[in-house]
Amino acid sequence: MQQTSRYIDLTTDYGFKRVFGTDVNKDILIDFLNDLFQGRKVIKDLVYNKNEQVGDTSKLGTVIFDLICTADDDSQFIIEVQRSRQENFKERIIYYGSKLISDQALKGKREQWAYAITEVYVIAIMDGFHFSDTQDYLHDICLCNRKTGEIFYDKLGFIYIELLNFSKTENALESDLDKWLFVLKNMSRLDKLPIYLKKPIFQKLFQIAEYSNLSKGEKEMYDVSLKRKWDEYAVKQYWKKEGLQEGIQEGKLENMKSVTRNMLSLGLDVELISKAVGLSVEEIKKLQ
Repeated sequence: MQQTSRYIDLTTDYGFKRVFGTDVNKDILIDFLNDLFQGRKVIKDLVYNKNEQVGDTSKLGTVIFDLICTADDDSQFIIEVQRSRQENFKERIIYYGSKLISDQALKGKREQWAYAITEVYVIAIMDGFHFSDTQDYLHDICLCNRKTGEIFYDKLGFIYIELLNFSKTENALESDLDKWLFVLKNMSRLDKLPIYLKKPIFQKLFQIAEYSNLSKGEKEMYDVSLKRKWDEYAVKQYWKKEGLQEGIQEGKLENMKSVTRNMLSLGLDVELISKAVGLSVEEIKKLQ
């Protein structure tokens, strides 16, 4: 696959983890998180945790997060890039945050622990779909009193970023957070470091994200990640163009098979097609 942009796409799986997910670049993630909290919280250092979490039972299996880290004040963060709408997305994110809390309990030493819960935050960067019916691009959520709006507990937080709703142009960027969101959404479309991003951390970011600076192996991994994103986009566009959602939801088998054959002819990923039309991978392979 031919890479045409100078900088990698930060919303691809590989692009995001390369820039934000390594110790040598953790200052980039720290800067982003501090701007995201807008002064409400300050992170001076962090460590990356194992991103694979084992389920409580063998049936639950394992959960692999994009990034999970712990700050110098012991607060924990799950950071994910989500590119397509998923069933029970809110419930899944709440489960993730709750699991980080329950895992803090000392086995057999609950009285000693005394429910000294550290802060837990789940941050979801959503690219390519709408999360809400509003035009807001930043949703900062915590527990509050439904009647008064008074915050009940703010140390379990869920921050959702809807990149589709972030429409600020270069001239309209006001804060460092605006600049971060602009870069997340548009970096692969840029051909140089803009003047308004001369902050040292952005200079480092652009140097790391330059495609020509990747090794051969890194380019191959990024190209695979980018193709997968393009395939996901193609599935969504095909779905939208043909107006197929209602027919699929009605469970018309022949309709699903016809859609599947058309998607296969476009060279789309079998697993992505499976998610889109509701047929199993095995059933789709029989149609190839």
